[in-house]
Order: sequence, then C-alpha cells, then structure tokens
Amino acid sequence: MVGACSFYFFLYNVWFERSYPMLSEAQEKAITEKKRPTNRKEEGAALLNLLHPQHADEDNRVADELYRKVRILCWVMTGPYNLQSKARHVKATWSRHCNMVVFMSSVKDPDFPTVGLGTKEGRDQLYWKTIRAFHYVYEHHADEADWFLKADDDTYVVVDNLRWFLSNYTPELPIYFGKRFKPYAKQGYMSGGAGYVLSKEALKRFVEGFRIKVCTHTTPIEDLALGQCLEKMGVLAGDSRDTLHRETFHPFVPEHHLTGKFSKSLWYWNYCYYPIVEASQVFYL
Repeated sequence: MVGACSFYFFLYNVWFERSYPMLSEAQEKAITEKKRPTNRKEEGAALLNLLHPQHADEDNRVADELYRKVRILCWVMTGPYNLQSKARHVKATWSRHCNMVVFMSSVKDPDFPTVGLGTKEGRDQLYWKTIRAFHYVYEHHADEADWFLKADDDTYVVVDNLRWFLSNYTPELPIYFGKRFKPYAKQGYMSGGAGYVLSKEALKRFVEGFRIKVCTHTTPIEDLALGQCLEKMGVLAGDSRDTLHRETFHPFVPEHHLTGKFSKSLWYWNYCYYPIVEASQVFYL
C-alpha cells in the first residue's frame, strides 16, 4: 500500500512538473515586473509620475487631491559624474512625489535620462545651467505644471509638504519661495543649496527677463543672480515659514540644523532674512 501510494505521488509530481514547470528566480522576477503596474513613464527626457505614491493603510485622500490640483515639476541639477552616486537616489525616492521630474546635466544621457544643457561642469557654470534649465522647462513643459522646483542632486524634498504649502497660493501670482537670504537684493533672494520653487508666472517673467535683456548672465553666483533678475521682473520673494514661524527650507545637512548651535561668527547669521530658530528653541516649543 505504501509503495503504491509512493509510486502514485511520483507519477503525479512528474505530470505536475511537466504541466506546470517550475520557473527560475529570474523568470519569476521578469513575470512579476511585467505584471506590476508602472507609476512612471518617460516623455522625452522627462519622467512623469502617473500616480501619487502611497503607503498602505493610510488615508491619502487630501494628498491625492492636492497631487491633482497643485502640479509640481521638479528639475534636478546634476552632472554626468553624479548620476550613479547621487541622482539615481533622487530618482528613486522623493522625486516620485513630483508630478514630473527632469534631470539637467551638461550632456545628454538618454538612458538615465538627462537633458543636455550644452554647458561645462563646475561651480562657475551653475547660473548658466540654471538659466538654460528654466528656459527648457518653460519651452517644453510650461503647461504641464503650476510650480517649478529647482533642486540639487544632494537635496531632499518632502514634496507633499511643499504641495500643501503651495496650495495656499495661485500659480498666476508672480512669486517664489525658498530659504530667504537678505544681502545684495532689496527683497532678498533664495538660497540655491536649499532649493527654491517658482510659480508659473514667476517662471514666465524669468524667461521674459532674458528676452528683453533686463536680465543677463553677469555673475556665476546662481542664487543671487536669479534673485536679482526676479526682483527686476516684479517677482515677489515669498515667506515660506510655517504657522509657527519656523523655516521650511534649509541650506545645510540635517545634523547642522538639528544638533548644536551655529557659531555666532558664521556668515549664516548675517545672511538669514528671518531670525534663526535653533534646534533647542524648536524642541522647547
């Protein structure tokens, strides 16, 4: 009896394996990836996020509604040598919360993909890259977003928080937001390292400023030059602090803001447009 049963199960297993052959790990992975719905597609050099990323078992109704109503295009300044060490991590993480993301480099890379701006690399090229990048998104994607965020490839942005903040403003208002510094411009300017975001009208005026030659490439200092150009074109430098007057854009790495205190001799004290709120004060509040 035992032998007959064993023989039966042997024949059954042979039939089952021939009818439903076991797949290799690579084959299973390929089938899984094929079935898995993609939330991102390429449109030229731009990456479109088709759905708002979500965590399971969370109420995302407000975030989903804002994702549809407050469209943010994020363009990320990078370079050919940073694609694998920095930019790919931006691509895989926070940029998925942008409605659209475009990576800007000095040279085109269709595989990543990046837009080639035709510039050289180096800090003295930052404003050229910024000028050309904003012109590119205006010419190719002006109607596909309401707000246009510039970030570096070592920046991290909580895009849902930014979208919630921007929902209080109309993109038809000529305004931009970021970490506001005060010297060299009447209304101040936004720090490049912290990233900054322009309304659609602000972007339009920035591009127009170069067309009518009100703005020129007069300095390699990207953030200051952009701020001076926008000021000439009547774009407001907005206040991006939260309801408790705490900054929401930060130019340094998190540990600099969250631990210890800034030296009183640091240039930062003289540059900040608003009073500095240090970590100890925030935690006390």
